[in-house]
This record gives sequence, structure tokens and C-alpha cells, in this order.
Amino acid sequence: MTNAPSTLTEEEAIALADFACTLAAAAAEVTLKHFRSDMSVDNKLDGNAFDPVTIADRDAETAIRTLIEQHYPDHGILGEEYGEKSGTSQFKWVLDPIDGTRSFISGVPLWGTLIALNDGEYPAVGVMDQPYTGEQFVGRPGHAEFSREGQRKKLSARTRSGLSEAILGCTDPAMFTDAAELEAFSNVSSKARLTRYGTDCYFYCLIAAGHADLVIEASMQPYDIQALIPIVEGAGGIVTNWQGGDAQNGGRIIAAGDKRVHAEALNILSRVT
Repeated sequence: MTNAPSTLTEEEAIALADFACTLAAAAAEVTLKHFRSDMSVDNKLDGNAFDPVTIADRDAETAIRTLIEQHYPDHGILGEEYGEKSGTSQFKWVLDPIDGTRSFISGVPLWGTLIALNDGEYPAVGVMDQPYTGEQFVGRPGHAEFSREGQRKKLSARTRSGLSEAILGCTDPAMFTDAAELEAFSNVSSKARLTRYGTDCYFYCLIAAGHADLVIEASMQPYDIQALIPIVEGAGGIVTNWQGGDAQNGGRIIAAGDKRVHAEALNILSRVT
């Protein structure tokens, strides 16, 4: 399921997208003061595995949640750091205060704050905010835009005839924990013009902006992908799972700017069960 019709009117979608940008600004006040600073890093996992989290992750999500609870107390919230809070309406905010914490703690500005509003059926509004570079990507039904230094630009994914022309992105091949997943990804990568790694949420937005063509990932959570779906789809792209279905719950994800690139990659990835 892609480009699902939203229950929101255009006016409601615009108002909620503006509020999501307000939430991003509140998160930025927290994250920027910690970025490239000497801060402690905790590990969510045991043993040799490493899933970092910082005070910036936790405090940014707290700032976002506080504003949602003040302005929309009936809305539900799902966040990476503090889990799920049920609401009394169909609406749910889905939050990743810092997507790309590994980049964040390394001083690399390829992380972003992800904020989505799910209308009860599908992610209707999405924001990816990169406060260090001053870039913000916003998506809502039928529309995606980029803003920086007060200037706004409508986004449109570019056309590509197939994989041989495509620039492919992936955060880390280590996310393909199954041998068949890695083999399928490698097969697609071998057919692409170029493959880049370490981009987290940023590469999805580059698809929407017409600078890149394809993202293939796995082991994703809802808060990793929901904000990015309205941005890519609002720019004319497509986001699905590896079976061509609804991607909002995470798992194995494929995003593309051109349906032909998506179809060619999906033909390979869909063989993985």
C-alpha cells in the first residue's frame, strides 16, 4: 500500500505539518547543544553489540512529547526512547529524536530528527529536520518540500529508466542479518551505478530531492521509516516493503524515486522470504 488517501483535509495536513516543524525546532534546541560535544554514550545492547543512545536522544524526545501533550492531548505517541502512549483519537505521532545516533556521536551531520503523524491508517505527515545544516524536508499528501534559511522549494523525485542509472543508498550492510537479505542487496547493488553507505534518514530525502534514486534497508522500526514515507511519496516516489506492500511498520524497506527502478529492484528483493 502506497500513496494511501489520507483522512486529513489539505488544510488540516498543512496545519499539522507546521506543528511538526515546531516540534522539530524544539528538538533542535536540545540536539544542537550536544552535537560535537564531549558527552557520555550509553549502549542499549549487551555484549559486543552496539546501539548507542545519548542524553540528546532522550531529552529531544521529551521536548517533542511535552508539546504534543500540551497541544494534542488526545493523540497517541510512539517514540524510540520512551515507547508508546495510547491516545483517544485515531492520530498517533511517531518519533525518532535522532535517527543516525552513530553519525551524531561521530560528529557526522547525516543524522536527523524524524517526526511523523499517522492518521490511523497511514503516515500522513512527515518531517526530517537536520538542524546543524539548517535543512528541513516536509511531506504531506501530494506535496513535499525542502526549506533552508527561510527559502522553500517543492520537491520532485527524478526519473530513471532502471537500476543501471540508479544511485543506491544504505545505512549499513550489517543491517542485513540474514544471508539471503545480504545476497539480494548485493545483487541489486551490483546492478546500480553507485552505492553509498552511512546515510541513515538523509538518503531518503535525497531521493525526494532528485539527487539519489534508491534506498534498500532491513531491520527497520516504525519510527525509522514513517516520517520518511510522506516525504518520498509527496515528491512522487514510492516506499514499500520487499514484497511490495505497506512499509509503515518497518522491517525490510525499499524506497525509490522512479517506479521502474523500484520494480527492477523489487523483482530481486521479493524472492527473499
